[in-house]
Amino acid sequence: MELRVLKYFLEAARQGNITKAAEALSVTQPTMSRQLKDLEWELGEKLFERTNYAIRLTPAGELLKERAQEIVELSDKTLSDFKALGEDEITGEISIAAAESKNISFIAECINSLKQTCPKICYNLYAGDSERVLEKLDKGLFDFAVIVENVDLEKYNCLTVPAVDRWGVVMRKDDELALKKFITPKDLLDKPIMVSRQALAADLPKWFGDDISRLNVVATLDLSYNGSVLARSGTGYLLTFDGLVDTGSDSKLCFRPLKPALTTAMYVVWRKHQQFTKAGELFLNEIRAKL
Repeated sequence: MELRVLKYFLEAARQGNITKAAEALSVTQPTMSRQLKDLEWELGEKLFERTNYAIRLTPAGELLKERAQEIVELSDKTLSDFKALGEDEITGEISIAAAESKNISFIAECINSLKQTCPKICYNLYAGDSERVLEKLDKGLFDFAVIVENVDLEKYNCLTVPAVDRWGVVMRKDDELALKKFITPKDLLDKPIMVSRQALAADLPKWFGDDISRLNVVATLDLSYNGSVLARSGTGYLLTFDGLVDTGSDSKLCFRPLKPALTTAMYVVWRKHQQFTKAGELFLNEIRAKL
């Protein structure tokens, strides 16, 4: 299974059309078709359902797409890291996955500090829930992860971010609950709730206790901004961290903290015995200095 062919496969999956994929990669359509058929023969599975006008992935194709993306990303990252070794000036890429939080401002401070002496370092920032982020960290696709859950200290080195995130409810300012200074579990039991999947599994059971099963969850989501759009339209009440949604004077939304208070700690983690590039080492030193 050649890396070049995996790139053909990914482009064909993205375009949904082999001719367009071939044009995008500057290869002939017969060459790409032949390579993709050889890939199917090698794997013993049909990867595409073909029609006269388009192609779509089979279940086997969906599985390969996920694996191929990781293989290509890791290959590109490895090439970038080795290319940086031969440069006189410190260059390279640093990949960081971070949870949604106003408390990740220290990352910006670290980047701005290094820009003064190492302007050619490129930073790739990603978002995602802790489970997916740690999986990619384990595979070497990320250099660092900023997560909001307990850390397995046998697998990862860890630095604690001093600030914590405070949970609350984002809702319309004209809502009846907006008159309250704090929101209690009882206030939300009969209300439509929107919350991240990770929080629903890890954070909120601690606050709702036995009442968690009585919640009316109308939507789960990954990004608080998307939740704020739904909250603005009156779809439901968004449970999220303070500071992630615009609740200023011009906004239709407001934030009310939970009572009893619910807070979440944040950690910077990286793999134990991880071999960093020079750029990665400098960035780690900046994080240590900031935290």
